[in-house]
Amino acid sequence: MTEQIQQEQNPKELTEQMQIRRAKLAELQENGADPFQITKYDVSSHSSDLKDHFEAYEGKTVSVAGRMMSKRVMGKASFCNVQDLKGTIQSYVAKDSLGEDAYKLFKKMDIGDIVGITGEVFKTKTGEISIHAETVTLLSKSLQVLPEKFHGLTNTDIRYRQRYTDLIMNHEVKDTFIKRSQIISAIRKYLNEQGFIEVETPMLVANAGGAAARPFETHFNALDEDFKLRISLELYLKRLIVGGLERVYEIGRVFRNEGLDTRHNPEFTLMELYQAYTDYYGMMDLTENLYRYVAQEVLGTTKITYNGIEMDLGQPFERITMVEAVKKYAGVDFDELHSLEEARAAAKEHHIEFEERHKKGDILSLFFEEYAEKHLVQPTFVMDHPIEISPLTKKKPEKPEYTERFEFFMNGWEMANAYSELNDPIDQRARFQAQEELLAQGDDEANTTDEDFMNALELGMPPTGGIGFGIDRMVMLLTDSAAIRDVLLFPTMKTLGKENQ
Repeated sequence: MTEQIQQEQNPKELTEQMQIRRAKLAELQENGADPFQITKYDVSSHSSDLKDHFEAYEGKTVSVAGRMMSKRVMGKASFCNVQDLKGTIQSYVAKDSLGEDAYKLFKKMDIGDIVGITGEVFKTKTGEISIHAETVTLLSKSLQVLPEKFHGLTNTDIRYRQRYTDLIMNHEVKDTFIKRSQIISAIRKYLNEQGFIEVETPMLVANAGGAAARPFETHFNALDEDFKLRISLELYLKRLIVGGLERVYEIGRVFRNEGLDTRHNPEFTLMELYQAYTDYYGMMDLTENLYRYVAQEVLGTTKITYNGIEMDLGQPFERITMVEAVKKYAGVDFDELHSLEEARAAAKEHHIEFEERHKKGDILSLFFEEYAEKHLVQPTFVMDHPIEISPLTKKKPEKPEYTERFEFFMNGWEMANAYSELNDPIDQRARFQAQEELLAQGDDEANTTDEDFMNALELGMPPTGGIGFGIDRMVMLLTDSAAIRDVLLFPTMKTLGKENQ
């Protein structure tokens, strides 16, 4: 276990450096210069403003604030680098400009302290844009010691647990999360311009439906009732379509009680939208246009590179049925398999493990996951899923064993899931009953009947297209991030001390 985590567990065990910093703070407080008494500092500029528009700032007095990341004391003149939201800026700090007492105080400041610097913008003899400090104000004393600058913060466990330190030490991490915010803003901008309205629906629900996932459960003391955390946004958003809100979307956290890996976190950000009077083809068009728009808006290009592989969002996305994908990549044509027994025989021949409860459509899905997914690197819509794995989707009129559903794939990952939404309440009730039978057989991810949702459907829901986007995976691709934890500010982690239990 690292020293930093030990310190987190044992805050009273201070290193020598930490003790020295506390002594410096005590001295400041005794002299009436407690930095924690300062309530504000007027910032006029950020570091990148000065560097990007030097000609406009040269010779002018500015005020910047941020964390001191380095300091070189050289007698009567020193240099320090201050890091703010947008980068770093060098400051030239001279005794003659500050005065003797202020310069003594500056020399006692530590790496990691938060300071405000006011001074004139100039360029050094070596050509570095800098601030000639007139005042240096200690705004907050850092009582901890930052990681050593040349090696940075590389321990991934500490990076995820102490994201604040990660953001300080690794500029590319800060850039990733700034891009995440820009991606979500671009999604909102695009959808709002298409006439969608953003809504909010409950996270705490009596019936967690809309997806195949095991929910987290909790107890509501005031009502003395058990509730669940939502696993999807779907059923409430469809209620709003029934109510006449023709285009709605929500971006929010959902919770699924499942494992952790590079692409899964038990709480993640989902965006779902529903549009009346369209179908899954309308959702395909929307998805293509949305992804292109977001990439262009945030990255300035529709060509992205992930793990060294280029993907082109500017080209038309491939469209292929699940049956065609399995035929292409596994050599098995499910249109030629006319019974469950033939599907099981094909599965055994190809070493696909299945359960007794699995039907022909379930086995098709297992084939697809095993043989096809990994090949879908370029943007691809996989269409027409079997009815067994699509309990909320309209049947294809010409092939009722399949549904009007697609999943959007990039880099071999499922990026979105979309339907021509089922609006027949009689059919929907029968599908819920089939799900409850699966639940009774031991499938803890199966849905249960939501009677209030059924009541809404019986009032009448127009033909509707709906889709769910995994925002975290989208951010991973657009920022070339290796794991979902790299795009979650505070990913789920095992409690310290329990890692090996």
